[in-house]
Amino acid sequence: MIRHDYSRVDSKRRANLDYKKRQFANAEFQQQNYEHRLNFYVLPPTAEITLEEFETWAINRLKVLSELEGCSFRNRGPEETAEYMKGILDKYLPLRSDSSRSQKLQDERRRDHYSHFILRLAFSSTEDLRRRFSRLETMLFSLRFKNDDLRERQEFVRNLNLEWEEVKDEEKRELKDELHAASGIKKTEEQEWFKVDWERVPELVGQRKVLLRRGVAYVPQREQMSMVVAEFTKRLDEALELTARALPRLDEDDRLAPILAHLSQSFTAPDAAYSTSDANIDGLSTITANNIDTLSQNFPLCMRNLHSTLRENSHLKHYGRLQYTLFLKGIGLGLDECLVFWRRSFKLMTDDKFQKEYKYNIRHVYGDVGGDANRRGRGYTPYSCQKLLTEPLPGPGQSHGCPYRSFTPDNLLSALQRMGINDRDVLKTVKEDVGKQRYHVACNRVFEWSHKREIKKVKDDGSWSATDLDTIVHPNTYFKRSWLLKHLGEGNVGFVGESAMGGEEKMEE
Repeated sequence: MIRHDYSRVDSKRRANLDYKKRQFANAEFQQQNYEHRLNFYVLPPTAEITLEEFETWAINRLKVLSELEGCSFRNRGPEETAEYMKGILDKYLPLRSDSSRSQKLQDERRRDHYSHFILRLAFSSTEDLRRRFSRLETMLFSLRFKNDDLRERQEFVRNLNLEWEEVKDEEKRELKDELHAASGIKKTEEQEWFKVDWERVPELVGQRKVLLRRGVAYVPQREQMSMVVAEFTKRLDEALELTARALPRLDEDDRLAPILAHLSQSFTAPDAAYSTSDANIDGLSTITANNIDTLSQNFPLCMRNLHSTLRENSHLKHYGRLQYTLFLKGIGLGLDECLVFWRRSFKLMTDDKFQKEYKYNIRHVYGDVGGDANRRGRGYTPYSCQKLLTEPLPGPGQSHGCPYRSFTPDNLLSALQRMGINDRDVLKTVKEDVGKQRYHVACNRVFEWSHKREIKKVKDDGSWSATDLDTIVHPNTYFKRSWLLKHLGEGNVGFVGESAMGGEEKMEE
């Protein structure tokens, strides 16, 4: 007789339990109502979103954080940063106050909530990523706290239930002189004061804006922001540590792991999508093989290096050809003209060799040949800065990649001087950026110095907004912005093309 184990549930009769109900008995946080514009991000979101929303929201927030980091690297003051970030925030991460009475308040706050936690997952893997993420999220929170409606901000702070002890009137009178000496406030008795552990307000202690007594800091009401921001940072750091411990469990989900890996890579340099509309530049006539030498004056250093190497050696190795061809395709050079350009450039080889070994690859890049998917997709898209910075370094005889990353300091400075960068302070700062692996910041610094007069003009007359001058993260964006700035007010400009065999300054790696 067969013995039955009645303690087990028959697989055919097993209850079909919803996985959400197993994880949360009372799924009480599935749809949250966001009462405040500001958020300490205590409760993780648990409602469903699509994978497209997951990635899009995270990329938009990453763009905002990258621009904030760029502001700090450029030593912009608080007011200049707030003014610059206003357009960026409105475009990528809008978050309006209750007084705006917008119908999209809950949607905006939901995107903000989800995008924070998605990036928290992406940037919890290493100590360096956690530290950078915490610093940039704190900067974003501070910016929003300053700009928040006063009434809403006070209500938000009250709901935090922070462990602050209010200083009583009797103690205010007793410490009147000391409070005045520490803060500079004359009528100390009329001001509200709070007592907190001094370790919670290190910024105020360092600036000597509070009274320290027996390990307790006496903080005036006007410095409330520093206490709130310090508490935000403390809680976020603790939450990131907990997330890091839980992170290995996500390896089982093959849908999220690639997205999170891509996002963490984007912290090196934000990714940038390319569209064919980026090749359409007002005032720029049809680009031909004869124009390239002239246009190279507006190329970023990575493409100038490829162009000068090609002119010097009449040849580029495979990855250099691929990177440069995609860039030329991206600025609007057609397939027929591109074939003409490369044939003229490879002047030391026979027509037969070029036709057999090189022509097909160029046509494949443009989507003229290859499989159906390649032809339908019109070939490859130009490489972004992130792509160049995350690929293996070039080997001997190769010229592809990002020179800020691959060149030695001396070769990089020589290349920049040949571009006309002769300001010692700029060269010194670029060298420091490269030493700290802030390669795209160094490139943007060179761009801003090279176009400082034009940038000042468009800022003064208001013809370009802050988003038109945001951080460059794509070589084709560099070219387009450079050309437009250098040809302000010229209308439709035609080129009297130099021969593609013409001379170009040499850049040696």
